[in-house]
Amino acid sequence: MGIYPDDRVLVAVMNNPQDWRRVQTEGWYRLPVKHAPEGTPHFDWLAFYFTSVFGSDKWAIHYYAHIEGHELVTRRDLIPTESDHKRAGEWYYKLALGPLQHKLPPIISTNWRRITFIVTTGDRFETAEEINDLFENQSPAGRLYVTLREEGFHPERNWPLREQGVTYQVDLALPLGQNQWLPVVLASNDNPFVPANALRFSPDSDMSECARIIRQKIQGTASNEVEAK
Repeated sequence: MGIYPDDRVLVAVMNNPQDWRRVQTEGWYRLPVKHAPEGTPHFDWLAFYFTSVFGSDKWAIHYYAHIEGHELVTRRDLIPTESDHKRAGEWYYKLALGPLQHKLPPIISTNWRRITFIVTTGDRFETAEEINDLFENQSPAGRLYVTLREEGFHPERNWPLREQGVTYQVDLALPLGQNQWLPVVLASNDNPFVPANALRFSPDSDMSECARIIRQKIQGTASNEVEAK
């Protein structure tokens, strides 16, 4: 069975070897109801993003499977050997899966990032080379992302940044080196919840002009670092 362009694909984090064993040997995946993304359980495909516990396979999507059906059950019913677990009474979607399929080449993340779920489409999943490609590209942030990629940048999408004890989710972030980032936000002027050092553009901005300003900012930052040394 192949993926159709309009199919809905859910990318879920896989950070537990025991859960991965159940996927491989028993053909199901558990998804907590209270943390489930909008649209659950009505997705066509489930893909798995491996975390660092999977060694050399970390930070990438290597496998996916068709969702054949679902049940609504408690964790106690799913894993009866852990009936005294603190979340034993909580509700989960048990997604029944078809055969695992290998994603070749894998969809990688060039930087470590915290992922819970990503909802994407079949066409984006099929053509994606890295995690950022799974996000839509019709919004202002998506169009700027595509423009920056075409100009040789490597921005991250929907990137979390922490500043003075506050965590922000910015539209784009560009690496500056030494774990430093240039945040970029496309938002109206009445949205104050952005990092102080963010470049802020209007959603109807000319994306080529935005890219020019971003390039100048990055080049200026690099020049200042050289002078400081």
